[in-house]
Amino acid sequence: MGKLITVVGNTGVGKTTLTAHLCQAAPFVTGLEQHESRPFQQAFARDLHHYALPNQIDYLLYRAEQERSIRQANGMGIQDGGLDQDFHVFTRRFFRQGYLTPEEFALCERLHGLLRALLPPPEVILWMQAPLDVVAERYARRGRAVEIATLADLEDIDLLLKEWLSSVDPARIIRVDASHDDDCAPDRIAALLKQIQEKE
Repeated sequence: MGKLITVVGNTGVGKTTLTAHLCQAAPFVTGLEQHESRPFQQAFARDLHHYALPNQIDYLLYRAEQERSIRQANGMGIQDGGLDQDFHVFTRRFFRQGYLTPEEFALCERLHGLLRALLPPPEVILWMQAPLDVVAERYARRGRAVEIATLADLEDIDLLLKEWLSSVDPARIIRVDASHDDDCAPDRIAALLKQIQEKE
């Protein structure tokens, strides 16, 4: 069974970029977010209250499907974001914002619980951390066609990340200082790969 790394962090911190650089440096099986191809993402961006539930159900299933594919392959795979961040951060955030009703949130919670019971959790979590002003600047210039989170959401997302990850075994977490623009320099990628190998 393959092993799994997830790259987590605030919106815009650089998860997809770091994942891509790691995949260039080592033969990881990949699982990327693919926002533009998800069937409810654009509808959710236009109508937050009516499409939050199908969007979250789709993402939780999609991430679980990615995990299953990675586990079926040999070696190690890597995801940007992932099943647990999608639930513990984004599903909870949408519930707090009133986009999901209590009953809808409970449905997502049941689904996440079942999926995680069927699939082992990631062996390694790369937690990208940067000051909120740095994250906000990167978010503002990344220019994605579809965005759900706003600059005003970044502080709450950061709090939800810390709340979730405080309940995770620290031995599974590698903290990544993402506060500088050279986060993906070759020497930093090499050092990060060494840390990952030490966790195996």
